[in-house]
Amino acid sequence: MTDPRRAVEAVWRIESARIVAGLARLVGDLGLAEELAQDTLVIALEQWPSAGVPDHPGSWLMATAKHRAVDALRRRTRYQEKLAEIGRATPEHVEPDLAAEVDDYVGDDLLRLVFTTCHPALPTESRVALTLRLLGGLTVAEIARAYLASEAAVGQRITRAKRTLAEKRIPIELPPPAEAAQRLASVLEVVYLIFNEGYAATAGDDWTRPSLCQEALRLGRVLATLAPHEPEVHGLVALMELQASRLPARTDSAGHPVLLQDQDRSRWDRLLVRRGLAALARADGTFGPYTLQASIAACHARAPRAEDTDWDRIATLYEVLSHVSPSPVVDLNRAVAVSHAHGPEPALAIVDALDLPNYPLLPAVRGDLLARLGRSAEAGKEFRRAAAMTRNAGERALFEGRAAALG
Repeated sequence: MTDPRRAVEAVWRIESARIVAGLARLVGDLGLAEELAQDTLVIALEQWPSAGVPDHPGSWLMATAKHRAVDALRRRTRYQEKLAEIGRATPEHVEPDLAAEVDDYVGDDLLRLVFTTCHPALPTESRVALTLRLLGGLTVAEIARAYLASEAAVGQRITRAKRTLAEKRIPIELPPPAEAAQRLASVLEVVYLIFNEGYAATAGDDWTRPSLCQEALRLGRVLATLAPHEPEVHGLVALMELQASRLPARTDSAGHPVLLQDQDRSRWDRLLVRRGLAALARADGTFGPYTLQASIAACHARAPRAEDTDWDRIATLYEVLSHVSPSPVVDLNRAVAVSHAHGPEPALAIVDALDLPNYPLLPAVRGDLLARLGRSAEAGKEFRRAAAMTRNAGERALFEGRAAALG
C-alpha cells in the first residue's frame, strides 16, 4: 500500500516546478507563487492520508493550486475595487476569467521561471539556491546539506533573492531578444555550477555528491526540451552527461578519489556516454564554450583505454576554448593536455605564467609536471601546498599521498 506522505513528497518533487511556474505567470510574484504552492502541499499532506492518493496526483495538485490562486487574485481584485470606490474613481470593470487564465498553461512557463531564478541581478549563490528550491523542489535543509551551509544562511539567500526580484520589479517573463544571450548564459552557468559542485565537491568529506549532478542533469534536460534550438544548451547537456558517466569510477570501494588516467573505464556508464554523444551531435558543430568542453569530454569517452586518448585533439580544442572563453582555469587544463601531447616542459611554461591564487589544482598540476621532470623535492613541495589549500578531505588525502610518495 502506498504511503500517502511519501507519495505526496515524490509527486511534489516532480510537479512543484511546473506548479510554481504556472502560478508565477498568473500572480506575477515569485514569493506569492511559492506561498500558494506550499499551501497546496500542506493541503495534500492533510487530505491524502485520509482520502487516499488521487488517481492523477499531479493534476490534483495543479487544480488545487489553481483554486488557491483564483481566490487570492479575486481578493486582490476586490481590494483594488474598494480602493477605487473610496477614491470615487471606480472604472468600468469586467472581472477576468481567472480559472481560464490558470488553465491556459503554456510550455514557456517553466522557461520563464528558469530565466527569473537565474536573473543576473541576483548574486551567484542566490541564483543557485533559488533555482534548486523552485525548480529542483529541494528543501532548504537539502540545499544546506549539499553545500555544507547552515539552513539559516540558505534560507536568507532565498529570501533575499525573492525580495530583490520584487524590489527591482523584475518581471516573470522571457527576456527580450536584446538580453536573451546574456540571460541564457546566466542560466547555463547556474546549472553547470550545480553540476560541478556535485562532480568535484569544494569542501567536506565526500569527493563527489552525485545527487547534485543528477539534479543539474535533470534541469539541463528540461532546458533542452524547452529551448531545443539553442546549441549551447545541448552542449551543456552533452558535457554533463559525459562527465557524469565517469562518476561510478571516480572513487574506489573505500570512497577514495581515483584520477581520470587511473579509472577503470569499464565502470563508466555507457548509457550516459551515448546520451552525451547524441546531445553533442544536436549542438551541430558549434564552437560555444560548453560545446567545446563537451567535445573534449567526448575524446575521453571515445578512448577505450587512457593511453588511447587523442591528446593532440584535446590540446587543440583547449586552444580554441582559450580564445572563445579565456580564463586561467582553461589554460591550466590546456597545460595538462599539452603535457600529455608534447611533454611536461612546454606544459610547465604555461603553468608558470598563470595567476590562480588559492586554487589548489594549480600547485597540484605543477607538482605532477615537476615529478615527471624528475624534480621530486620541488614536486613534493607543490603537492603539500595543494593539500593546504583544498577544503575537500578526499582531495587533501590525494595530494598528501602524492607528496609522501615523492619522499
